[in-house]
Amino acid sequence: MVASGAARLSDSIYHERQVRDFCAMHALNNIFQRKEFTKQELDKICVNLSPDFWINPHKSILGWGNYDINVIMAALQRKGCEAVWFDKRRDLGDLLLKNIKGFILNIPSDWKLGFVPLPLGRRHWIALRSINDDFYNLDSKLDSPQIIGQEDDFLAYLKEQIESKDKELFLIVLKEIESTQGWLRESVNDTSAHTNELEKNRTESVPVLQNVENSANDSNGRSCESESVNQTFR
Repeated sequence: MVASGAARLSDSIYHERQVRDFCAMHALNNIFQRKEFTKQELDKICVNLSPDFWINPHKSILGWGNYDINVIMAALQRKGCEAVWFDKRRDLGDLLLKNIKGFILNIPSDWKLGFVPLPLGRRHWIALRSINDDFYNLDSKLDSPQIIGQEDDFLAYLKEQIESKDKELFLIVLKEIESTQGWLRESVNDTSAHTNELEKNRTESVPVLQNVENSANDSNGRSCESESVNQTFR
């Protein structure tokens, strides 16, 4: 009965499937559970971010998506939300999940020519969120939403994911939640000296995710987004 109910719910969840390199758009729409953003809107954001560039650094030169974190953040701000980078030195138990709209996970992704893996650094954006008290993996590469479980299951899943140094996690919250750090549990937000120290060093620790466009790679076609995302620390 439980499995049957979960299957019926999964069928009713909004879930965009992967098209070309548009996984950032899919992840955003899957977080909002509707067609909130279009290619045209995200392309316009790219132009606004870098109006003087002939080759825009925030998206694919072929117009196939490949949007970077700057585009995701700007898109969310238009909807009254913010993307908060999660510092892996924090305890996931500090998160106040009920105040977090969703999560976007940035992971490495292999690119293959047939069955042959190619040495290209590629990235992929994945949406995760709670729906009716259960958390779901809404990865656009999945055939359908994948149930993760309830809070404890989800925190264990996140812990496993961010143990990899190649993966980054972003919390999607309302602007007022971000401004007050309402995504943290109250006890942590009010009393933790460790939190204050982390915020003091935040500008030195937040990774800058940048797209490095490669026309030679573009000519081979793409199956995933955010190819060649380099991480540096300020």
